Amino acid sequence: MTGTWPAGRLVLRRHFMRDNLLARVWAGRVAADDDTGLWLWIATGSDYRDIGAADGRAFREVPFGEWGRTGKALKSLTWRNDVLMLHPRAGAYSLWFFFSPTGDFTGWYVNLEEPVTRWDDGAAAGIDTVDQDLDIVVAPDRTWRWKDEDEFADHLAHPDIYWVDDPESVWAEGKRVVGLIESAAFPFDGTGCDFRPSPSWTAPTSLPAGWDRPRA
Repeated sequence: MTGTWPAGRLVLRRHFMRDNLLARVWAGRVAADDDTGLWLWIATGSDYRDIGAADGRAFREVPFGEWGRTGKALKSLTWRNDVLMLHPRAGAYSLWFFFSPTGDFTGWYVNLEEPVTRWDDGAAAGIDTVDQDLDIVVAPDRTWRWKDEDEFADHLAHPDIYWVDDPESVWAEGKRVVGLIESAAFPFDGTGCDFRPSPSWTAPTSLPAGWDRPRA
């Protein structure tokens, strides 16, 4: 693991699929990098990349059984949310804090994923992970629901294509996080819900050089 990064540094968050296929890339500002984890601010208007079919279909528009033989392309898109992302020091998930355009906290999103791997090339730095598809949506009052469990099951039916080898561990981590939600334990104790980014942090309108480097 690299050392800690200073607040304001632009770093990349990258998702990979099977065979180290780059699938999604954001650029965000380091909000904090401390004992609780790495906090990244992804601002509305930021450039990002998202994988889809080369014929223009979005990933979810392609039947998953056909994904392995479908031509693929990374598309340049514009991010439309203000999100603070926590990557905890321990745990196989990231936690996304969503904010309204006026800065009000609107809810959490638990993205179950492999623990991130950090890398730092000097001019560019980032974290790499594999999204495990199963998610949890959490309201400000901590009521919660599973998300994409049907998609998770559908993908698991295609082990020759899918990138999750141990679904039981994904469910177990999700249930562990549910325990944190229901007990209002960190990071669901209000930490980060009043976050405000520095006015000097402009949204990156293009990804920095090195965004497509090999997976760490």
